[in-house]
Amino acid sequence: MAVLAVQQIRRMRGGAQGQLMLGADGHVYVVKFQNNPQHMRVLANEWLGIRLAAAVGLSVPEIDLVEVSSWLIDNTPELEIDLGKRKERCSAGLQFGTRFAGGMMPGQVVDYLAEEQLGEVKNLNEFAGILAIDKWTGNANGRQAVFVRRQRERRYRAVFIDFGYCFHAGEWRFEDAPLRGIYHRNDVYREVRGWEDFEPWLGRIQKMPEETVWQAANEVPPEWYGGDQGEMEALVEKLLRRRERVREQIEMFRNSDRRPFPKWGWAEGKIEEVDWKEGRWGTRMGVN
Repeated sequence: MAVLAVQQIRRMRGGAQGQLMLGADGHVYVVKFQNNPQHMRVLANEWLGIRLAAAVGLSVPEIDLVEVSSWLIDNTPELEIDLGKRKERCSAGLQFGTRFAGGMMPGQVVDYLAEEQLGEVKNLNEFAGILAIDKWTGNANGRQAVFVRRQRERRYRAVFIDFGYCFHAGEWRFEDAPLRGIYHRNDVYREVRGWEDFEPWLGRIQKMPEETVWQAANEVPPEWYGGDQGEMEALVEKLLRRRERVREQIEMFRNSDRRPFPKWGWAEGKIEEVDWKEGRWGTRMGVN
């Protein structure tokens, strides 16, 4: 059953113009509306992308269907969508919601960390896993993450958010390119030394039962994609066929000008150390 939204808290940053809202269950949700400026289908993409990432064991927020009533919209002036030359009220009905990472404690959720803190993120290795997911789902946007820590903890944990541009947003097609779906800082990939660093996530993608993907798709409300079941089925079938192409897509990124994996080959005693900081793109060879 859907969670009923009972209060708007504040508008969130981002192109989808999501709203932070309190649910009747006492949890706080980031809610994206069907009539968001990006596309109605980004709600379906969010659901599918997060379900698949969770299925392979990556750190993603909990998700729910969130029911937003007409009464709440009519009585909350802030619940509107800015379309540039005009504004319209947020749509009522079933919306997509993710539980706000870290709750409402100030300072416990950030979207940027200094280099020293980023290197100490508890699950930094998961950036390799989410890269595999983003390549599989054809994420046409950069990878987004927030960093969460509990009170009295020093180190943060990455939580991966914003899957709306998987499947090329509203177009539901796959346009592969080396630098799509990647995190904007090479720091997160610096310790990748070979294919073993993409496990267990890459293996779980390639061996994922078809039923897992179909179940995630069947959970998506039809109104989030115009009710065309045929198009949803076609998307899932394409997605299943792409499982064997993920390794190829990662290889394209590896060989790109970003040089994301400076320690690739360390285990074989062949190290190509890349100096990418401050615009320096030299390389040097070494041995283990």
